[in-house]
Amino acid sequence: MSDETVTLTVNRTGESHEFPVLHGTEGPGTIDISKLYGKTGLFTYDQGFVSTASCNSSITYIDGDEGILRYRGYPIEQLAAKCAYTEVAYLLMYGDLPNSEQHDKFVTDMHRYAMINESLTNFFKGFRYDSHPMAMMVGVMGSLSAFYHDSLDINNPEHREFSAQRMIAKVPTIAAAAYKRNNGEPFVFPRNEYEYCGNFLRMMFSTPCCDFKLDPVAERALNVLFILHADHEQNASTSTVRLAASSGANPFTCISAGIASLWGPAHGGANEAVLDMLHEIGDVKNIPAYIERAKDKDDPFRLMGFGHRVYKNYDPRAKIIRQVADEVLERYVGEDTPLFDLARELERIALEDDYFVERKLYPNVDFYSGIIYRALGFPKNMFTPLFAIARTSGWVSHWMEMMDDPSNRIGRPRQLYDGEVERNHVAMQYRK
Repeated sequence: MSDETVTLTVNRTGESHEFPVLHGTEGPGTIDISKLYGKTGLFTYDQGFVSTASCNSSITYIDGDEGILRYRGYPIEQLAAKCAYTEVAYLLMYGDLPNSEQHDKFVTDMHRYAMINESLTNFFKGFRYDSHPMAMMVGVMGSLSAFYHDSLDINNPEHREFSAQRMIAKVPTIAAAAYKRNNGEPFVFPRNEYEYCGNFLRMMFSTPCCDFKLDPVAERALNVLFILHADHEQNASTSTVRLAASSGANPFTCISAGIASLWGPAHGGANEAVLDMLHEIGDVKNIPAYIERAKDKDDPFRLMGFGHRVYKNYDPRAKIIRQVADEVLERYVGEDTPLFDLARELERIALEDDYFVERKLYPNVDFYSGIIYRALGFPKNMFTPLFAIARTSGWVSHWMEMMDDPSNRIGRPRQLYDGEVERNHVAMQYRK
């Protein structure tokens, strides 16, 4: 807390009011306008909340201008290079990287909770065979509250921890089951001898008729991608989780709400859109024409995977993921894959074009993630569920942080009403 203030003058009345400026450990100051309406009778208008801080959080720090992303103070580059996803999930939940004993216990807990109740297999059978996996995940995640109602007291720290660990452990099992339902294959249950990412790959791709051989390249690629997607501050889905949680809703329904928000093409579905765009461009020789179309504001074509709501510099996750893409594509489809060549050439041309450079439209994490997932054998409709698996650790961490905050209040955004003023009822026979 500092003594810095901002003075707001209402020109209509000439009255001036002071509001304190709050400062965190890093980042810009924040004007505390919680008493604005009481002092002035006015609200603020901030569509999309682009200039509004809705909470205090110590989980993730982003500096979009400098291209910085840190989890609990650790640079994303270090975590992606040196950690297992379970270490990062522990870090997000508890605030520090685990020592060996803590990590072993956490992994043991993940194994213990990874199974889903047998009744849930019948729930999956109730979905049409061609249902989108995200539709199944929204429904199944929310339904978990019917199975674990003995530990849903959000005011009990132990109950909160149980629920958080259960969701991180079960979400890969749920996602893999959704994939198997789509393909008419029997469900594959988790095995304790596999690590988190390897277990998921096994549940996805093994069948009763052939042995599963885990490829370390695929496991490492998935581990890095999960770390990169684990949290990203107050994005749309995380804010949705927090808003749902502010009412006191149980954690499973809050995370289900986050999955629903993530499903949107502007959020978790962006890497699918990149793949669609590359297929539309089709060939390297067509890139210049599509670049010109992207510059034309009257043309519906958009260059997907470039630019970011937060980053006005190169997305730090994109640098890491590009290296992973090189490794995966060399292993699975060869360095000369046409789609990857097309992506690299598109990236090169766009980064040399003044139009994109001036607007700071750099590649983001979605530009290469879809190509990697496709190379690993995931169908396009599984891209967003993969995102949801990774992001669950971030969602539950924000939920736990929020539940620990004694100043937590139910979310209630205001609006700028522009509808009809008061008018009187007219009998039907007299209405125009």
